[in-house]
Amino acid sequence: MTVFGEVADTYDVVRPGYPPSIAAALGEHLGGPPTVVTEIGAGTGVATAMFRLLGAPMVCIEPDPRMAAVLQAKFPEATVVASDFASWSPPPGGVPVLVGAMVWHLLDADRRNALAYGALASEGVLALVGRRYTMREPSEAAALEAVFHAHGLEMAWRPDAWIADDLAASRLFVDVEQSRHDSTVRLRREGYVALLSTFSPFRRLGPPAQQRLQLAVGAWVDQRGGRVDLLVQTTLNLARRA
Repeated sequence: MTVFGEVADTYDVVRPGYPPSIAAALGEHLGGPPTVVTEIGAGTGVATAMFRLLGAPMVCIEPDPRMAAVLQAKFPEATVVASDFASWSPPPGGVPVLVGAMVWHLLDADRRNALAYGALASEGVLALVGRRYTMREPSEAAALEAVFHAHGLEMAWRPDAWIADDLAASRLFVDVEQSRHDSTVRLRREGYVALLSTFSPFRRLGPPAQQRLQLAVGAWVDQRGGRVDLLVQTTLNLARRA
């Protein structure tokens, strides 16, 4: 989970924030501010800014020290723990609310549900946010995917319901539900190329392949007037510890 540290500052600037409706839905689900909110894989705090709307103290777990440094500078009042989720020791009795955004897919599929279950207090709430970036127009999305494929980048997006399905299949959680909170973002050429550089499949390419892909994507955006309209599809997945 430390693949993003090399571009921590870029990540913090170009990753779109999360809709306040997510915090509103979670707050309604909780019935009021919890005593504390614990966030796993907090990164530079892009989602932390939204979770803070719950009005509770934040404990943020982030394994990459470069990401954690940006996070702590932005939110000095938060308790930042430099650790991966598997190595972190929850307090006795567990935490009342465990949250995470764009992190579930980065955790060990064989352990993540058990780790979350073990971290939560009795009947504690788990809230996981998933996100997919695509072009607003389906034809544009297909054209961009072709550019990606031609340069060795495979963006293997999962079905919308995969997080909720994963939680339900574990049988460790009950009251599993999902809601959608979509938004649109318009980016100029430089902004989209920078955003692309923060995606983990891109980070796993070698530098020469990254540069070739960035040039190709930049040219593709230029052919369309120098900007792209993104549909940011965001899900809030809620569950309660059984």
